[in-house]
Amino acid sequence: MYKSVVHIIKIASIILLLVCHVVVAKSQQPFHMTIGNNLLYDATLTPNLRLGFRLADHWSMGLTAGYRPWPTDDDTNTKWRHLLLSPDVRYWFDGVNTGHFVGGNLIYAHFNMSNVPSPFFRDDKNVRRQGDLGAVGAFYGYSWNLGRYWNIEAVIGAAVGYTKYGRYECEHCGRKLSTEKKVFAVPQAALNIVYNIPGRPKPVPVVEEPIILPPPPEEPFHPVLRPVPDFTGRAGQLQKDNPVLAHISLYKPYDRTRILRRDKAALFVRFPLAKSELHTDFRDNREVLDRIIDITRQIMADTASSVKILQIIGLASIEGPIAGNEKLATNRALALQHYIQQQLQIPDSLFKTVGGGEAWAEFRDQLEEMVASQSPQAAELQQAMDIIDQENDLNVRERLLKRLNRGRTWKFIKENILSNQRNSGYIRIYYDYVPDTAAATINEASELLTTDCSDCHHEALRLLLTVRHDERAQNALGLAYWLCGQQDEALNCFRRAAAQGNADAQENLRQLEKRTKQRENNSIN
Repeated sequence: MYKSVVHIIKIASIILLLVCHVVVAKSQQPFHMTIGNNLLYDATLTPNLRLGFRLADHWSMGLTAGYRPWPTDDDTNTKWRHLLLSPDVRYWFDGVNTGHFVGGNLIYAHFNMSNVPSPFFRDDKNVRRQGDLGAVGAFYGYSWNLGRYWNIEAVIGAAVGYTKYGRYECEHCGRKLSTEKKVFAVPQAALNIVYNIPGRPKPVPVVEEPIILPPPPEEPFHPVLRPVPDFTGRAGQLQKDNPVLAHISLYKPYDRTRILRRDKAALFVRFPLAKSELHTDFRDNREVLDRIIDITRQIMADTASSVKILQIIGLASIEGPIAGNEKLATNRALALQHYIQQQLQIPDSLFKTVGGGEAWAEFRDQLEEMVASQSPQAAELQQAMDIIDQENDLNVRERLLKRLNRGRTWKFIKENILSNQRNSGYIRIYYDYVPDTAAATINEASELLTTDCSDCHHEALRLLLTVRHDERAQNALGLAYWLCGQQDEALNCFRRAAAQGNADAQENLRQLEKRTKQRENNSIN
């Protein structure tokens, strides 16, 4: 087996050299050979040489040979005579003989040694070993350029192999003691000084001619143009801070399945227990009523918007006779309507005043909310909800609730829920506004300006000139002038709109002023 391994390594070395010769001969790459010497190997008093050949831009091949013939006197006790051959292939990341590289190699050696420390031979005295070894290795290295002809390389790696040798009873003679075989692993290291044939090309001085650069391309203009919202008058302005206001398109008539407490935009006015008289000093009534009167008065004074409906829904708690609660809820709603009419001259036709009766939908929603929050009384409140869902007769339903759990549940309901139901209910103000024809014209023209049609641009300019006194039209008018070739008029419109705080016009003006400066600089250069 050993002889086969040795023969394979020898044959592989010869084949690698032949391949190297053929590839170099036929390659289109320039001829390049290197001669190297491993300084670390020299330190062991072993003369050595490596021949390397360029195969391609990133590939090279080489053969390392080392021979230590001394001591030539066989009677010398300490010796490490050997012959070493090692073909290798390298891949260079930055081009042959420059920078980082990795590779693989084959190793063959014939040796005759004694009294020399070895990592894989035990240290027994007066024994000589003579034999052969073969190995395969891998390595990494880096090459530094020292000039046209010289490089220095650092290499580190490892190899695994197989050796067969004879042991003899003395350092220079004696009978053979045994034949041994070993598998081994050893590190590899080299510090090579390398001579390049031929050297690197001489640097050719470059005469720099002045480069005349073309002027930079003109900054593209990306106009910003967004639709103009309708002007909704004073009502639309007030709506931003007063959710109680809503456009008339959102109005919904009241039905008793509707849960008004869920509408956070509504306002509520409170009434004392079983009373329908409106007291401004009860709870927060004064603040709520002043707010309703102020909002309504401002809209009525506006020519661009108007009050269309004041929706008032009176409610009563579920406690007590049904007929009495129905009357109480209606009277509470009417009391609020009369109060508003005393402060403002509003005809009855603008009011949608409804008595909502007993607030069972509100009451059940409150129970469900407390059950969902895992209140300590959740189980009892769930029983109350079951009664509401299963019993349609309101009088019977109330009696069953009062008897539930011997009155304990009803007591909790009176103290924590019913007190919040004694109010006039839901109050919303619905408005409308005069159709904003100017906004419609501006937006129609803006659509035309987004096309590539020249006739469309001129039509947009015609439309915008009909509303040129509206400040909202200035940004679109500036773009129309620009697309129609009237640049001075365009800049005037953009400046006017930008001065009014129009962010789109400010961006358009910034882009156009930048283009103007660029043109001036190009003309100077």
